[in-house]
Amino acid sequence: MKKTLGGLQMLFVAFGALVLVPLLTGLDPNVALLTAGLGTLAFHLITGGKVPVFLASSFAYIAPIIAATKLYGIKGTLSGLVAAGLVKMLFALTIKKYGMEFVNKYLPPYVIGPVIIVIGLSLAPVAVDMAKNSKGHPYNMLIAVVSLTTTIIVSLFGKKMLRLMPILSGIIVGYIFAFVLGEVDFSPIANAKWFAIPKVVFPSFNWKAILYIIPVAIAPAIEHIGDVMVISNVVGKKFYKDPGFHKTLLGDGVATSLAAFLGGPPNTTYSEVTGAVALTKMYDPFVMRIAAFFAIGFAFFAKIGAFLKTVPSPVMGGIMVVLFGTIAAIGIKNMIESNVDLSSTRNIIIVAVILVIGVGGAVFSVGSFKLAGIGLSAVVGILLNIILPEDKETSGIEEFEDI
Repeated sequence: MKKTLGGLQMLFVAFGALVLVPLLTGLDPNVALLTAGLGTLAFHLITGGKVPVFLASSFAYIAPIIAATKLYGIKGTLSGLVAAGLVKMLFALTIKKYGMEFVNKYLPPYVIGPVIIVIGLSLAPVAVDMAKNSKGHPYNMLIAVVSLTTTIIVSLFGKKMLRLMPILSGIIVGYIFAFVLGEVDFSPIANAKWFAIPKVVFPSFNWKAILYIIPVAIAPAIEHIGDVMVISNVVGKKFYKDPGFHKTLLGDGVATSLAAFLGGPPNTTYSEVTGAVALTKMYDPFVMRIAAFFAIGFAFFAKIGAFLKTVPSPVMGGIMVVLFGTIAAIGIKNMIESNVDLSSTRNIIIVAVILVIGVGGAVFSVGSFKLAGIGLSAVVGILLNIILPEDKETSGIEEFEDI
């Protein structure tokens, strides 16, 4: 019973972030629950059930999904997301063959850090637009401020388990406030059935969408390495050696491709759940598998998805302000912790070009092929890192093993 309740608690911790990506991108929240559960089980199967992590919707793909859907449709976009999972699998095979030296050489922190910053900043207009959009209600920005303030207060002053759920807390308080102001429409809940099979959507091959999205997979792949290091420190076991980065990254890639193949958002390891593991001392990976089964079960409750669709836009917009800003801050933190030398002319050039291309809306197109935004900035950053000669001084990079 303790492990069953622990699994339910882990899903509750992940729930707010899990459903956020489908709500922002137009994907089905019930499918996101289903694919989070299936992806987590696939990860545990591949890694031998040794690592206590839960996988669910990745924020890194929000902007690419929104942009690619407008260009190539949802089915084409899903094919790109399936390919993103394959990129992670390719990384896994590369690490198995060459070790971490490959990552350190071609994807150093002064390339990955700015790309993560771009992911966060490119979503800034989305957050502001959502905060303003509320059918012309004069208090729409006030609703956004309430959800934002709640999220910040819980993050800073929340106690124990509550502190691990700032997003969910912000949604709940903002939702109640919006309800008081008459901004909640309950008709989707009334019209929904109690039980229904999640509306799975299969991808349709689109090479343009694939080339548009796969560069974005680079940052989450590197982020995964950091997540495994963190959970290793929390539990006190060297998961980066057993089962090893190559297996954990392979499991992450399979989970991502599986989710996209069924119409769900790409998966990633959840730091919120890792925090809950540290707090509760529930190190048994079986607890995460229980959480996965709960997620799969909840996916068949149609009213859950209907309820989530009643959340007013300003509630989500307020939370997005801090969330997207946090993503950008993580990129800065990545460079600081890696001792990136920004007095190096070479490093400054690479960082500067990535930021301007990614945030400035640059587009590279040849015929019908188009590469823009995050993907373009990632590709340019990698190419500059290969082409530009090293400074005579130190490049200011610590190896990932030493972080």
